[in-house]
Amino acid sequence: MHNKDVSMVESGNSSNNATTNEPVDDDLNRWLPITASRKAKWWYSTFHNVTAVVGAGVLGLPYAVSQLGWIPGMGMIIISWFVTLYSLWQLVNLHEHVPGKRFDRYPELGKHVFGLKRGYWIVMPQQMIVQVASDIVYMVTGGKSLKESMHTMFHWSKGINQTCFILFFGVLQLILSQAPNFNSLKVVSFTAAVMSLSYSTISSVASIIKGIEHPQPVNYGRRSHTPAGITFDIFNSLGTIAFAFAGHSVALEIQATIPSTPEKPSKGPMWRGVTVAYAIVAFCYLAVAASGFWAFGNLVDDDVLVTLKHPHWLIALANFMVFLHVLGSYQVFAMPVFDMIECYLVKKRHFTPGRPLRLIARSIYVVVTMFVGMCFPFFGGLLGFFGGLAFSSTSFFLPCIMWLVSQKPKRWSFHWIASWLAIIIGVSITVLAPIGGARTIIISAKNYKFFD
Repeated sequence: MHNKDVSMVESGNSSNNATTNEPVDDDLNRWLPITASRKAKWWYSTFHNVTAVVGAGVLGLPYAVSQLGWIPGMGMIIISWFVTLYSLWQLVNLHEHVPGKRFDRYPELGKHVFGLKRGYWIVMPQQMIVQVASDIVYMVTGGKSLKESMHTMFHWSKGINQTCFILFFGVLQLILSQAPNFNSLKVVSFTAAVMSLSYSTISSVASIIKGIEHPQPVNYGRRSHTPAGITFDIFNSLGTIAFAFAGHSVALEIQATIPSTPEKPSKGPMWRGVTVAYAIVAFCYLAVAASGFWAFGNLVDDDVLVTLKHPHWLIALANFMVFLHVLGSYQVFAMPVFDMIECYLVKKRHFTPGRPLRLIARSIYVVVTMFVGMCFPFFGGLLGFFGGLAFSSTSFFLPCIMWLVSQKPKRWSFHWIASWLAIIIGVSITVLAPIGGARTIIISAKNYKFFD
């Protein structure tokens, strides 16, 4: 499997390497999954971004609101929407802010802004944490949603535990992971985007119907009653909301699939797709968060579909839609990881680019995320912990820091003030949210049995 075609990895100097400080040549770039195809349309950006952003996190938003309360909870979702839309605009414009050069991967932009070695080690670990953590959570979500759907519709399936459903989800990912490049996922990603809009709508409508047809005393106070419990819940809710805006970690990679010329740069169609995607995000997030908390108050589960039990067929359908959605979301987040792994194996380990390399490398990654997901299926805690640990960085304040360093806006100008506000909000989430998420995981683990 060792590479005999030395020219493939030694010629050219067209772009930065996603995994080292050495350049990637044109031939290798034409093989790597992020840059292999640059034929995407602007609407590809829409459903790729919807698939990346509207993920498992939307189902946890009513729970997050129950931890914060009505006004702070909804207010934090709205603030996060504006902040992340602004930071995404920054990334879209930074993609080609150097004439004649495209920063196709998040670490490439980091190396340009912060320096080759320092920039790579600032950005790459944070992006990889987001990608891998998202895929672990999607493993849990996919298995859990399929279990809920099957258990609701078929009584015979109640003897099958969640671990088996996660295993089945992982097997499907082994198949999907062999898609050669980002654009080859367009049908999968489009289906996932439609599913996310569909199950968000079902969740909202079912919650409203539940609240109207089955009125009962609803407590809208915070879930915890002790100062310590309230504090930790607030921390965890910040991470849950941050997790719901995790799509920035693949934004540059999505834009890399769009063709670009000096007359028609990629930022035009990319931003058009982003604005449509974020309009869909606003509808899904606000509708699910408000209706779920209104219907159930502080008794809502960390996955609102678990709280919704009737009508059985509709909830089963919504859970199955979640399952289909995270099938695509997993791949959107995995593609930059595949790109990094394959680049490293070809450049550093001198493996031959080809199907055997992809089959082995990608399968190992899927199996590892599946195993971790089966061991630690704590949905609510995972959202809060990972959401604060790295997601708030890549989505909330890292693009703003890059903008300040590279564009140097005037002090007290709009972009200077907006960037610093986003940095303050993002850093606060990064510091506080993992504390609440870790506590939730510890509490959940007390009564957990491995592979149950």
